[in-house]
Parts: sequence; structure tokens; C-alpha cells
Amino acid sequence: MTKGKVFLVGAGPGDVGLITVKGIEAIKQAEVILYDRLANPKLLEAASANCELIYCGKLPDRHFLRQENINEFLVEKALEGKQVVRLKGGDPGVFGRVGEEAEALAEAQIPFEIVPGISSGIAAPLYAGIPVTHRKYAESFAVVTAHDKSQDGKPLLHWEGLARGIDTIAFYMGVGNLPFICENLLKHGKPAETPVILIQWGTFGRQKVLEGTLSDIAMKVQEARFSNPSIILVGKVISLREKISWFEKKPLYGRQILLARTGESKSELAAVLMDLGADVIEFPKWKKTFLPIDQALVSKIPDYEMILFTSPENVGEFFAAIIDNGIDIRKVKADLYGGSVKTIKALNDRGLTAHLAAQMPETGSLLLVGENHLFKTTFPYDSFDMMITSKKELDPQFFPIFKRMLEEADVNTMIFPCKAAVAPFVAGLTECSIDAEVLLKDVPIICMGQQTWTEVERAGFTPGGMPAKATRAALIEYLTINEPGLR
Repeated sequence: MTKGKVFLVGAGPGDVGLITVKGIEAIKQAEVILYDRLANPKLLEAASANCELIYCGKLPDRHFLRQENINEFLVEKALEGKQVVRLKGGDPGVFGRVGEEAEALAEAQIPFEIVPGISSGIAAPLYAGIPVTHRKYAESFAVVTAHDKSQDGKPLLHWEGLARGIDTIAFYMGVGNLPFICENLLKHGKPAETPVILIQWGTFGRQKVLEGTLSDIAMKVQEARFSNPSIILVGKVISLREKISWFEKKPLYGRQILLARTGESKSELAAVLMDLGADVIEFPKWKKTFLPIDQALVSKIPDYEMILFTSPENVGEFFAAIIDNGIDIRKVKADLYGGSVKTIKALNDRGLTAHLAAQMPETGSLLLVGENHLFKTTFPYDSFDMMITSKKELDPQFFPIFKRMLEEADVNTMIFPCKAAVAPFVAGLTECSIDAEVLLKDVPIICMGQQTWTEVERAGFTPGGMPAKATRAALIEYLTINEPGLR
């Protein structure tokens, strides 16, 4: 059997836009992905629908997979002939154990590539407005593990060299050892007034910072109950933050949004919200499979008087079926209709005139083109044919991923972008064994339009607000003016 190949990929520090082009391409082509806790789960949505996802996440108090098991999985899956991605937060070569994994692959004669990523020790400070080097403040920079394999977990470091020879020091995952770190830096010559900053969940919309000095930061962390994942940065260059802090000035910084999703891919709305500084969790995750087209319906296409497309995606699927079956598009005599403005645009982009479904006449032979889940609601016509081009269902692989994302976030805003998003959202929560009432307790529910508001009430929720118009611009204005809810 032909061996597969393994890509050891750095996912970057959290912001999904910070992964490399080569890294995201490896994810798209993967048949198996073993991913860590600190790799943003949103990156997994770029994988194919049939990709196997294996969680290797590590928490301070427990390990899901030991390193030896991870190495074995990589070899085993590659020997099955599969293309495998090992997805790691930050850069795989910076405390990512990529050396151990690469050694195991080399010993098994498995071909592999290492794809670098942006390290959190550099990216998180930059998102907090701090370059790790600066001509006036810092000409040297060091990254240091703050937890090692020693018996008590306290790092055995060359403290004098760090204290006297390095201008900026980034300690990884060291909140638990912070008093020990400060004590040793002070003991070996670092001034007590040296600035220190902790950056938690750096580059995410939920990023938080805590500033102090070597003399008081440990007490501040204890009082604020600051925890990992955090980068601890020590050095005078931190003083630049007051001048060049930028990320926290984004209009939606601090918003942790749960966005009900209707499509299988990331929505344009989610991308805009994240670009404005929000943390966005989209749910549920859909899985689409294409279905063989009913040949009897295909042969009747020239005879229909009306064809209604339920979504933009179905437009492409329909015309692909026509081409595959050798039907000349000029034989389609029907008037074309779309269930949404986006669907109309998809038809217009093909040079075809179309109208909204509300403008359809009440009589005439009709063909509905769409996905299986869109035909569950009552349609106000006595007789019509249905061409189901694809099947879309909730992707169970993402249920545990979603639950972990919720555990690590503090959702303060819920958005239903349309009426159609409500029922799948509720069904998805049920599948995940999540109590919707508990999840959304004290979280403002934002509805895009009156129909969505009514549907949310019908589902048993209490809407908390609605933009002046059901548009993206109006929603952003609403979110900017109104403070997020507090849990």
C-alpha cells in the first residue's frame, strides 16, 4: 500500500486570518486532522466534509492524548495511505513538540513536511500594541517555556542570563508559575519596576490583558483570577502599548457572539463581525452531500412554466445537472424565481432574469430546486415537482468542538440573522445535549427583522433587540451603540 504524507502545521495564535496559505491548503486537502486545543477550531471548517477530526487537546489538569499516542496515530493514519495534518497552535517549532513527532515519522519512513506558523509570543504582544523589539527599548528577545518536566513543574532556566542579558522575555503558559518567575528575575538583577503584561487568548476577540510590574503582577493576577492560555511578557518595551494599542480599539472588540448559521460554510456576516474585532462562534455546522439527479425530472425541464430556486447554491447545482445531461439551456422556457435576493443575484450572474418567489403566479407547472432540508416547510402550491440537488444535515463531528468552544468563551450576544436559522439552531443544541434556556440566560438575543423576531418567540426565546433595518450595516450600527450583555 502507498504511504500517505503528514503535514505538521502551525495554526497561528488564534485569529484565523493568521494561518499561512500553505497551512490552510494542507487543511483543505487533509483526510485526517489531529488538532490541539489552542488551534482555532474555526480552521477545521476548511476541511473536506469527509475529513476525520481527532482531538489531541491538552489542558493544565488533564491530557486527552499522550504525546506517544499522537505519534502513533500520525504513523498509523499515514500507513493507511491518508494525507494527515497535525494542527498545532502558534508555530510547531516553538514548544510544539514538532521535533518528537517528526522523529517518529522519520523512523517509520513516513514522508512529512513542517509548515511554520506565527508564534503566539510575537503575535499576542503585537495585538496588544507591543512590538517585542524596538530600537529605543529592546534589542533582544527570548521565548521561554514557563513549565517543564522537572518534578515540581518549575522551569530550570539560566535566570541570570535572562535577567541581565535579554531585553524582552515572553513566557509561555506560565500563569501558575508567575510568582516563581518574578522572584527569580528580581533575584538575578531585573529591576522591580520592570513592566509586565499578561495577554490571555491573544489575537482572539476575547483577548484580555493585565498590566503590572515585577513587584506587583503576581498579586494582580491572583486578584483578577487570570488564567492560561496567556503569554507573559516582561520588558520596558511594554510602555509602548499606551501609544500604539490598536486591536482593542476595534468597534466590536469584546463582543463574543453566537451566530445561528444557515449555510455549511462561514458566512459573510461572520467574517465582517470578526474583522470588526468580535469573537464569533457559528452554529450549527452543516454537512452537504450531493445527490444523483432524478432523470425523469431532468427530461421534463423544458416543459415547466416556472422554476423556483430555494438557495444560491442550488442554482449552480441545477445548471451543472443540465450540462451533465446534455440539455441545451435554450430549451429552458420557464420563468425563473428565487427564494432570496442572493438567489436572484446568483441567477443574474449567469445572465438570467429572475424574480422573487412572492411574484410567482398562483397557477402553472412548477419545479422546485433545492436541498432536502428546505422542503420540510409547507409550500403554498397544490402541485409541484421537487428536484433535490443535495442533502444537508448537521455535522456530528463538530458537536464536541462546539461544546469546547462554548466552555472557553463567554458569550454575551446571540444573533439570529434570518427566520430560517432558528429551527436548525434549536435542533442542533438538542443534538449536542445543550439546554438552550441555560445557554442563553442573560444573553441579549438580536433578531434581523420582524419575521425573525416572531420565529424566535415561537421557539420559546425572548428577543432582546432588533436593528432598525434587516441589513448588515444596521446590525453593525446596533451592536456598536448597544453594550454587550453580561453573564
